[in-house]
Amino acid sequence: MLYLDLPTPDELHALANYRNDLVVSIALPTTPVSPETDADRIQLKNLAKEALDQMEAAAADKRRIWPLIEELDDLIEDDSFWRYQAHGLVIYVSPDNLRTYRVPTALEPIVKVSDRVHLKPLLRSISFCHAAYVLALADGGVRLVEVSGDLPATTVKVEGLPKDAASAVGQSTIAMRSYRGRIGGSEGKKVRLRQYARQVDAALRGVIAGGTTPLILASVESLGAIYRSVNSYPHLLERGIEGNPERQSDAELAAAARDIIDAQHRAQLNDWHALFSQRGNAGRATSDLVQIARAATFGAVQSLLVDMDHVVHGTLDEVDGKVALGDGPSAESYGVIDEIARRVLLSGGEVLSVRQGDIPDNQPLAAILRFAV
Repeated sequence: MLYLDLPTPDELHALANYRNDLVVSIALPTTPVSPETDADRIQLKNLAKEALDQMEAAAADKRRIWPLIEELDDLIEDDSFWRYQAHGLVIYVSPDNLRTYRVPTALEPIVKVSDRVHLKPLLRSISFCHAAYVLALADGGVRLVEVSGDLPATTVKVEGLPKDAASAVGQSTIAMRSYRGRIGGSEGKKVRLRQYARQVDAALRGVIAGGTTPLILASVESLGAIYRSVNSYPHLLERGIEGNPERQSDAELAAAARDIIDAQHRAQLNDWHALFSQRGNAGRATSDLVQIARAATFGAVQSLLVDMDHVVHGTLDEVDGKVALGDGPSAESYGVIDEIARRVLLSGGEVLSVRQGDIPDNQPLAAILRFAV
């Protein structure tokens, strides 16, 4: 099972606003296979040493450095923490606190030392999550299947999940011939199925409530429509898996779910590119870094695509967004693209982290503007 703790929109906004004299942002790939996490700990130890070198090179106050390094050392030694991981780990640590986010995306190792957090490693998982849950719902049984990018699908234990529709409503069958009020015949069956669906929805809240992982419904059309009418999870996808899921293995459901997720991502990017082309004719779309930096500073960026792996070292002027490029990573600079993304988020814009091949003109970023700058 993947153990995810992605930030909510409010948390992401708070991270974008966060400032401290020393902030270390670390991202690294991890494995959800518990016996194999020793290599992840060693990599984190090496990244922490790299952060220490950057802070010492910038002559940072040692009284601030060592509490920060102590936080990282404690995390490295925390056996219970490493027992539950996903495919990537993002760490934000200052002398005052440490926050971790386990993400479903395998990340490139990175260390950034600055006065603000490096958000981009989180944005990919928020933009295009390759994990999902499949709710396999049938009259005769229900199960929740967890799907990730490259691990086998697994059935998740859900406390309080009904065994089947009949037992959920305390009957031996939901196909009742006799009537009691309107509980009977085809109308009575719908009433029983709706009661069943409500119990399923209530049980799922203990596992997925508050999360953002997509939920995909696998069910026959009639029961699927009933479940959608009572569903309370906001990330239930419109497209589902057709047919009786009792006849489909977890692996078959996972394969169908991945196709749905990929199609949704492609459609989202296609719509973005179409709008980019349309706005470009009016001077309201660009892939020029300098122009985008200026637009982000003035709150003009409506939507931003950024290359999830590309880093441009430097700084942005707080007033006019002028870019000053740096020679390499240091505690005296930060990721320029990441800072642009931060300013877009704080102005209410959208940021999508993608591969460079998905960005117009094969650039590290591209923006659709609210107004020309």
